This record gives sequence, C-alpha cells and structure tokens, in this order.
Amino acid sequence: MIEPHAPAPPGAPPSWTGPARLPVRPGTGRFLVLVCVFVCAACGLVYELELVAFASYLMGDPVTQASVVLSVMVFAMGIGSLGAKRLRCHAAAGFGAVESALALIGGCSAMALYAVFAWTAGWGGMWADGPRCLLVAFSLAIGLLIGAEVPLLMELIQRIRRQDAGGAVADLFAADYVGALVGGLAFPFLLLPFLGQLTGALLTGTVNVVAGGALVLGLFRRDLTRRARWTLLLAGLTVLGVLACAAALAGDFERAARRAVYGPDVRVAVQTGVQEVVLAGGTHGEPLDLFLDGRLRVGGRDEHRYHEALVRPALTGPHTRVLILGGGDGLAAREVLRHPGVRRLDIVELDPGLVRLARRDPGLSALNGHALADPRVRVTTADALTWLREARGPAYDVVISDLPDPGITAGAKLYSQEFYGLARRVLAPDGRLVVHAGPVAARPRAFWTVAATLRAAGFAVSPYRVPGHGSACAAGPEVSRAPHDWGFLLAARGDAAPALRLGRGRAGTLTQAGLTADARAAERTRVSGVPVSTLVHPRY
Repeated sequence: MIEPHAPAPPGAPPSWTGPARLPVRPGTGRFLVLVCVFVCAACGLVYELELVAFASYLMGDPVTQASVVLSVMVFAMGIGSLGAKRLRCHAAAGFGAVESALALIGGCSAMALYAVFAWTAGWGGMWADGPRCLLVAFSLAIGLLIGAEVPLLMELIQRIRRQDAGGAVADLFAADYVGALVGGLAFPFLLLPFLGQLTGALLTGTVNVVAGGALVLGLFRRDLTRRARWTLLLAGLTVLGVLACAAALAGDFERAARRAVYGPDVRVAVQTGVQEVVLAGGTHGEPLDLFLDGRLRVGGRDEHRYHEALVRPALTGPHTRVLILGGGDGLAAREVLRHPGVRRLDIVELDPGLVRLARRDPGLSALNGHALADPRVRVTTADALTWLREARGPAYDVVISDLPDPGITAGAKLYSQEFYGLARRVLAPDGRLVVHAGPVAARPRAFWTVAATLRAAGFAVSPYRVPGHGSACAAGPEVSRAPHDWGFLLAARGDAAPALRLGRGRAGTLTQAGLTADARAAERTRVSGVPVSTLVHPRY
C-alpha cells in the first residue's frame, strides 16, 4: 500500500509535468488553492460533527457514537489518501469529482439518517441495527472522500509552483487546520441553532460543491479536456439541484419524520440551545408526552406514578425547604407543593427553554398545575453540579434528584461520588435525598452502582421502585423499548437506612416485592442484604 522511494518505472507518467496554465498569476493561484483547502476543511469537519450529533440524538450514548463515527472516519481518511495516489496524474478532474461526491453524500447524510431512523427503526429482525449500519457507511464514505482531498490539493498546488515538500505540506495543513477550526465553531454556534441539522448539512454541501467546482473549472480548466469540463459542470449542477430540492422540502420532511418518531400529535418542537424539546398531545383531553433529545421524558398516561413515587417517600419527614435538581418541567414541583408545610422550593434546571415551556405552554403548564407560578418556587438556570459547588446558605430538608437517566453517558457526572458529596453538604442533618436511578429490571447493575456510589458518599440507602407501562421513561430514542419500571433510592446521612413509610397514595401502596434473578445478582454484588420495595398501583 505504501510505496517505497524508488525511481519511476520506464513508461510511467511523470509526477511533475510543468507549471499549470492559469488565468491568474501563480501567487494568486496558490492563494486560491489555499482558500479552497480552508473551505473544504471547514465543510469536512461540519460533516463529522453533524454525524456525531445525529448519532447521539437518534441512538443515544454520545460518547460511544462519537467514538464510532470519528474512529471510522479517521481510518477511512487514511485509506482515501492512499487511493488518491492513483488520481495524481488527473488531479484537477479527480478533485472535482471528489468534491461533487462529498457534497452530495455529506449534504444528504443527515436527511437520509433521519429518514431511515424515523420510518424503519421499528422493523426489528435483520434491520434492527439498520440505522447504525447506515451511520457507519456514511462515516466510511465521507472519510474516504475527505482523505482523498489533501493529496489531490497537494498535487494542484505543486502544479502552480514547485516547492519543497515540507513547505507545501506546511502551507496546506495550516489552511486545513484553520478551516477545521472555523467549521468546528460554525456548527454549534451558527448552523445548528439558526438552520438546524438538516438545512445546515445541505448548506454545507452547497458550499462544498461550489468551492470545489470554482477551483477546478475556474483555475485549472486548461488542465481539463472539453469532455471533462462538461462532465464536471453537469455533475456539479446536478448535485446543486438535488441539494436545493432537499432544502426546499426539508421543513415538510422534518415534520413528517417527527410525526413518525413521536406520533401524530406533535404540537411543539424547539431547539433550546441545550436540547431539542418536543411536546406531543396535551390538548383536547389527549395525554401529554414530553421528549428531550428524542428520549421520552414524561408520558402523560402515567407520569403521576413516577413523580409521586419520586417525591412522596422523601417528604414523609421534615420538608420546610426543598431542593429539586432538574425537574424543569414542573411536575416534581407539583407533587412537592401538594404537601402542607413546604415554605420554599428551589429548582435548579439547566435548560431555560424547558422552563419557559413549563410556564407558558397550555398543555404542560396545565399538567404541572402551574407549579412554577407559585410564590414559594424559585427557579435557577444552572448546571446542577456547578450550582452545588457554589451553594451557600441554609440547608435543605429534602433534595430531589430528578435528572436524566444514569444510562446516558453525558449525565454520568450527575451520578458521581462528588455530586452526592456536594448534595450531602447542602442537606440538613436529618434531611433526605431521593435519586431517580433508572429502571431496575432493565439495567440492574446501573441501578445498584448508583446505590453503591451513594453509600461511598456517606449515605445509607433504601431502594424502591414503581412499575410503569413501559411508556413514561425511555431508555433511549427507541420509545417502544421504554423500561417497565422506575427505580429510586431514598438516602439519609449515617449508617441507618431511612424508613420507607408504607401507605396509600394516588399512585398506590408501598409494599415489599421480590427481584428478578439478574437484579438479585446485582444486589448481592452492590448492596448485599438491602431489599427493594415496590410502589404498586392498586388498579394493576
């Protein structure tokens, strides 16, 4: 694959055929090539980030998805660089073809991934991993084309004016890295918030094909045959036409895809800057479903089971001052305010957009009982871990951790020993901490790991769970695979586990229940001898 340094065989075409015949001076020509390098590098990085963002949004676990996309893409770039050696004798035509293909594949990749996920993710069987296979295929194809760019651009810049290899590489890589910086900053701060993932990818493809076509057909047109010029021109115009049609249909396509993913009753879909928030139903007697970044966070049919189970056991003791970490939807606050004696309720929520919806959206504000308008409630927009580090003042009687599922890698810091140590610092000596620790049946090891982390932070724990309908707390973007229970951990300072008060509530009665074999094994590994109570609704 890697050629040793040796004289060219007889009859082989020379790698240097003399200066290119340019319509501009050589200095201007070199500058234009470096500008094209800059633009292509920016577009290439946008494609990478777009694939990472879509993979994280659709398939969950951003660390895993980013690792897969980037590693496959970097590997493919190396293969593409080796493959580009065969095109050096036709560098101008080869570069034009590569840019047209890259613009088409990279620009349409987001729409294709969304379509496959929206309409085929539930097929199961052999196609169960279809969206992931397509993600790898796009990463491979885009990486191959990006890798082919640099050798071809190196050949073109040497065609303008021959210089030592070290100097040419330095100039080329300088433009490439600066372009990557611009593309990396443009994606989260310009393209994503103002255009969205679909339109942003299509615009990037348009810029890519225009830059590549302008360089080849404008600067190096004399290196091309008449047939090659017309072929590249028609290919570029075709790609532009496809991207323009896709951009015109992007709005209708996105609405249709959202209905396919979230159901026909989608009312609100906003990108808040922190996450995408989707509300479905909630009017005309329909139950409201709240999705955060594709994960079903609140299911209106049985959300009261989850939120009462989260709040009620912790508030059986003193509860004058209560702190909720997360809970920007206001539903946990609704349950807290049902208890007499609450004088102050502080909510720390990262996403101000979710808080605005909880206050203003008619469906969500009705569901939370307009809890955020209560004068006892104070909402702070901040990261929970950062807020706890800076927290000062009187201690809280109850701390409620209503945060994303512990199975999501991005939220791992919110289930760390440091996090619980900081929560312990703001808790009153006789106070209680309650943590949503994910499903017990589906992910018992994750549940008991959270329990062990609490114990390491100086808490004694009482685990319990509430059965669900498999619809109110998704484990990932595949809503149909939502877990069928929610697991909680009630914690207090010291060695004595806090008592779980048995009794009837709107959600049901706390009773003792056995565990599955997997859960028992995990229990013996993590917190031997601690039983799990189950909050059972009397109707089920």
